[in-house]
Parts: sequence; C-alpha cells; structure tokens
Amino acid sequence: MRRQFDLTFTALQVPLDLLALLGAALAAYTLRYSEAFIEIRPLFTQIDFGDYMVTAALFSLVWICVFAVAGLYSTRELRAWSELGRLIISCTAGAMILIAAVFFQREFTTSRFIVIAVWVLSILFVFLERLIVRVIRHLLLRAKIGHKRVVIIGQGKAADELADLYKKNPVMGFSVKRRFKNWSSQTAHDLHRLMKRRNVDQILLADPSIPKEHALELIAIAEEHNIVFKYLADLFAASFTRIEVTANGGIPIIEVQRTPLEGWGRIYKRVFDILVSLLLILLTSPLMILAAILIKLTSKGSVFFSKLPNGKQVQRVGEDGVPFHYFKFRTMYQDVDKLRYDPEFQKKHGEHRQGPLVKFKNDPRVTPVGRILRKFSIDELPEFFLVLQGKISLVGPRPHLPEEVEKYKPHQRRVLGIKPGITGMAQISGRADLDFDDEVKIDTWYIENWSPALDLWILLKTPFVVVKGKGAY
Repeated sequence: MRRQFDLTFTALQVPLDLLALLGAALAAYTLRYSEAFIEIRPLFTQIDFGDYMVTAALFSLVWICVFAVAGLYSTRELRAWSELGRLIISCTAGAMILIAAVFFQREFTTSRFIVIAVWVLSILFVFLERLIVRVIRHLLLRAKIGHKRVVIIGQGKAADELADLYKKNPVMGFSVKRRFKNWSSQTAHDLHRLMKRRNVDQILLADPSIPKEHALELIAIAEEHNIVFKYLADLFAASFTRIEVTANGGIPIIEVQRTPLEGWGRIYKRVFDILVSLLLILLTSPLMILAAILIKLTSKGSVFFSKLPNGKQVQRVGEDGVPFHYFKFRTMYQDVDKLRYDPEFQKKHGEHRQGPLVKFKNDPRVTPVGRILRKFSIDELPEFFLVLQGKISLVGPRPHLPEEVEKYKPHQRRVLGIKPGITGMAQISGRADLDFDDEVKIDTWYIENWSPALDLWILLKTPFVVVKGKGAY
C-alpha cells in the first residue's frame, strides 16, 4: 500500500540525512587538513580526529531535530524549491547553534574554516542526498510501485480530467482502480466487494451534485473499511484554492484568503523587483541597443510601441483594474495596430479562441525583424523600466488591453488583484498557446500560492521557455 511506501521513505530520510551530515563534517575536516589547503593557509591548531567526529555526531543529532521542527520529515513530498529553502534555513540555524556552543565552551579548540565549511557542505550534501532519494522515489512511482489505488465515483469534465491526469502522470502516485458513473445499490455492492479484496486505498467522489444521503452512505462505507474518502469541491469552493478554517464556539468558519502578497510579502516583492530589474537592465542593455538600431534601420516609425495611430498613449490594465502607460519595442509596421479590431482582418488572420483576447498567428502586420524580437521576447525587454516605475512586476499575470478587460467575466477579474508581470505561470506553461480560461486558472493559482521561491523558479525557467520559442506570436 502507498501508506507503507510513504512511511518507508520518510523513515529512511532520518538515517540518510544523518549520514549526509557526517559526510559533510568529514569532508570539511579532510579539506582543512589536506596538503594543498595547508600550503595556502598554515595550521595554527590541531583538532583530534576522534574527538572531532564524536562532536560532529552529537551536533548532527541536534541538526536532525532542527530538520524535524522545520517540517523536513513530512510524509507528504515537498516541492524541491521549498525543500531547499527549508534546508538552508535549518542548516543555518544548526550552524548558529554550533557557533554558540564554540563561543560558550572556550576550551574547545576549533577552526573557523571548518565551521563555515560544515555549514556549506551540509546544505550541499543533504540536498544532493535528498535529490537522489527523490529521483529513486519518482522512478518507483513511474513503475507504479507504491501507488494509491483510487475508485472514482461520478461523471463529467472534472472527473474525466482527473482520471486522465492520474493516467498520464504516474509520478503523482495514483492509479484509478475503477470508475463508477453514479451512485446506486449496484455501485455500493461492487464497492464493498473491492474493499473486501483490499483493492482500494481511496474513494474519490467526483460528483458535487450527489444527494446528501448518498454522500453520507458513501462516507459510512469508507469509514467502515478504514478507507480514505475525498471529494471534489463544488462550484463555490472550487473558485478558491487558499482557504483557512477556524472555529468560533465550535462552529467551523471558512475564510477565503486572497493572496500571501500582503504585508511583508508585498514589501519583499517590490524590493526584489527593483534590484533584479536594475541588474537585468544592465545585462540586457547591449541587446536593447542592437534591437533599437535594427528596428530603426528596417522599418519606418518610432523605435517603441507607445502610441496608437490616433496619437493616444498605449495602455494596459494594471493592479485593481487601473490603466497605465505601456511601451515596448515596436514589432509591427507603422500604424497597423488599428487592424486588430477590423472584422475582415480578424476573419482572415484571427484565431477562434475562447475568451476576450484577440490573437493572430502568422500576423502580416509584424515586420521580419519584429518576428525575431517576438520569438525570443526581446521586444518586451523595455518592460524592465516599467518594473522600476512600479507599474508592473517581474512575475505576475500578463497585462491586457482595457477593451479586453472590459469583456472579462467576474471570476476572471481576480487576476487584477495584483500587479501584472513580464513573465508568469501562464507564460512558462504555454505562452500564447493557452486558452484564456486556462491562463486565468494558472494565474489565479499563482496569486493564491505566491512565495519568493515560486517567483525565483518562474524567473529561472523563463529563459528556457523563451529559447524554445514555443507559443510565441
């Protein structure tokens, strides 16, 4: 069963972490007393190896306790970035405990280099060890070893998508044992028979409209056989992925939390935007100068797309639905933007897409140089200056035209709750190939699950997506 599978990997994590920490201590000692390092920095103190390893073992046990407090031994697998973040914080805390012990125990002879080396190597060794374990675990799951056997009850798009998701992604660790379209006495009989054979680990109710008495009967069956029961959220609950349950006088109350981007999260993101955008402007300035020269030499018009043919400023909609002046490198021929809403032009070149956005594939308005700039997103480099101004962020939902935002449905306007961004979850998940509804779902998930590590991951992944050129118009 999957429960034993998860518990086995969780239990193995403790001794493996301990070995990695001892390995880091041994590597630090070996490095400090190597001939090559002694030539660079002569020895002033001599630490007995036996005493050193005993001390290393004791502090490794302390670090294991710190790891446990940091949630590094959860039975649920953490994301790699989240695990690395917790690991860095935990090892830093462990190093501080070590430094404090050295300070207060003055007779203990030590080396500052060894302390620093142990701190750095512990992060490296433990993360590599956990990475290897993660790979082994995923290989086993791909081979369907350790899968949870799930029975899905219900029909509809959500149930079909979930079953298809489990089938295409075995690394998630779920195998659909049986599908029942609806609840009936025959379904109950077949379900009892499966449970007696111990062929089921979880029951998933994928029909939110099932009558309450049937749902309670299903829950009773799951409890009778000690089987995990799950259900898909109804339409109201599905609108939110970030909720907090509290109790007032024993009465449960669900609070819908908009985003972690409040308070210090908002301050951090703004400081991060300023520092990184300044760095990126310096790094990409030669490329921006080259792009400006090519635009000027190959087509008539200004270098930047900042004004419409009627002389008005180009606008995009920012946070809270407030428009702002937008600009980027011009990639089209002069004064052809007005064709965007021309019925005949849309009929000939436009794509039929769901949602308010107007998209054109193989757009004849784009210049040859503009196609290259768009393919590699070079036309958007001037947006770094908009980040400095505070109009947009480095990471966030894409800013859209005011006339497009006017056509948003109420639930789609949730993406206006934070600053738009140069890149975002939607951009690294398909760029222009996504339907607008899918783009909104992805951006909403980002808003409700924002973290510094998530922003960093999106920024690091963006160049690889851009180089591939997939989904760029």
